Amino acid sequence: MSDATEYEGRVGDGTRAVRAGLPEPVKHEPTLPGPVFAAHFHLPGEVTGPYTYGRDDNPTWTLLERAVGELEAPGREDVETLVFASGMAAISAVLFSQVRAGDVVVLPSDGYQVLPLVRAQLEAYGVEVRTAPTGGDAQLEVLAGARLLWLESPSNPGLDVCDIRRLVEAAHAGGTLVAVDNTLATPLGQRPLELGADFSVASGTKQLTGHGDVLLGYVAGRDAEAMAAVRRWRKVVGAISGPMEAWLAHRSIATLHLRVDRQSATALRVAEALRERPEVSGLRYPGLPDDPSHKIASRQMSRYGCVVSFTLPSRVHAERFLEALRLVEDATSFGGVRSTAERRGRWGGDAVSEGFIRLSVGAEDPEDLVADLLRALDASAG
Repeated sequence: MSDATEYEGRVGDGTRAVRAGLPEPVKHEPTLPGPVFAAHFHLPGEVTGPYTYGRDDNPTWTLLERAVGELEAPGREDVETLVFASGMAAISAVLFSQVRAGDVVVLPSDGYQVLPLVRAQLEAYGVEVRTAPTGGDAQLEVLAGARLLWLESPSNPGLDVCDIRRLVEAAHAGGTLVAVDNTLATPLGQRPLELGADFSVASGTKQLTGHGDVLLGYVAGRDAEAMAAVRRWRKVVGAISGPMEAWLAHRSIATLHLRVDRQSATALRVAEALRERPEVSGLRYPGLPDDPSHKIASRQMSRYGCVVSFTLPSRVHAERFLEALRLVEDATSFGGVRSTAERRGRWGGDAVSEGFIRLSVGAEDPEDLVADLLRALDASAG
């Protein structure tokens, strides 16, 4: 291991995020080079070197991939990271590059609402799909003989947490690969590869970039052969990030620690305030000491995320609440610097009640945000 790598392994999250993926300094050159827009590169003679054609690789991706890898696996030189056009492109790349007809895949039954579409496609290709909830490590019960175990912890939108180390150990004992969707936690909240997972996968659209203006995904993995298959899938499908999106993502990572710390702290304050409201039920936030997931989350997470979920008595009540908000936008997705909330049941695909709210806490002043939420609850009570 190089001296530089050893140093990077010792620094704090803030220092690492600010400097992640930066190239070696060159006099008169920018510290973070601008996006490289190129479909092809000069390539006389034999095909050698890293950059040949724009679907295969790009210098802007390289710097972003290095940055994400430094956050997901500090000090590790055996981890490869690949960026994709979206989180779903990254998810699909792992699933469809690692399994084939006759294999078994275990998915969470309470995961991201597009996973049922993924399940249908896997089954159309002859893959057996089993599901079980995230909470209580229930996926262990259907793990036998699986080729790949897919974990989502915390789960979206219910915020259940599973014991990643325990599930990884059980999976590996049976020769099963493990992928963890790390979108809600971010690599500053949880590092699945350090917990033993084979893949850490995430949507960079969410808190990683944090401004609601980039679609992006990534896969980080420890096994060179498995990651070569993921890379080959990206090339075949062409699910590549644009250079501008990649550059915006890299620029945004520099403030990730500031955003994550602020949003996590405010999310806890919001959850504590909502807990006192009689019309709120089913409140979930892993950072609450009495949350069902807190004990496990506190063992494997360093920050608890920006999403709080809860239920209001009815669809009408929830819609009145959302309409009364002034600092919180009624929008999907999560992790942005501006708070958003939505009645999740409007999409279908999630096993939630009609009054279920997924709230993404932004970077507003905590007092202002809590006041807006409580005022909206008062206004919607009639």
